[in-house]
Amino acid sequence: MRKHIRKYLPDHQAIRDNRWLAPFGDTLLHPRLWHLNRHSAAGAVAAGMFCGLIPGPFQMLGAAICAVLFRVNLPLALFTTLYTNPLTIVPLYVVAFTLGKLVLGGGGEFVMPPDYGPEGLWSWIQALIEWMFSLGKPLLVGLILLASLLAVAGYFVMRLLWRFYLVRAWRQRRRRTPA
Repeated sequence: MRKHIRKYLPDHQAIRDNRWLAPFGDTLLHPRLWHLNRHSAAGAVAAGMFCGLIPGPFQMLGAAICAVLFRVNLPLALFTTLYTNPLTIVPLYVVAFTLGKLVLGGGGEFVMPPDYGPEGLWSWIQALIEWMFSLGKPLLVGLILLASLLAVAGYFVMRLLWRFYLVRAWRQRRRRTPA
């Protein structure tokens, strides 16, 4: 499985040569951030799933910080945050709001997020923050719970997939080798 995932990951030299990442070179080039095994992959998926629900453009920053703190695979953690996108973020927030309402026992109604208008990015981000604050506690609690559930599920699914792949590879290897 490592060979299949490694095709899509950048190498150390690409990070070292990037002028934006050069100040963080020592931290970002730690070997455990680039090592790919079942533990680092499962941890990276969990970090990416958790940080994927962070609002706005801070998802990858959160995933990178988690990857550095927990020493899991950095590129995979960053890639995993992409499960949230303009098509999936609203349904995920509705689920989070509903989960928060369920846990807290009540709350208001869900209101759709503001559309990106001609005013520009900064005013849209401000409107998005106001929208999130208007939803209050149910959304906050629901986001934390949903992110935690997705992280735990992602961790165990990745471990299970890795195990399935290894068992399949062992069986194929055993069939190829003459007894």
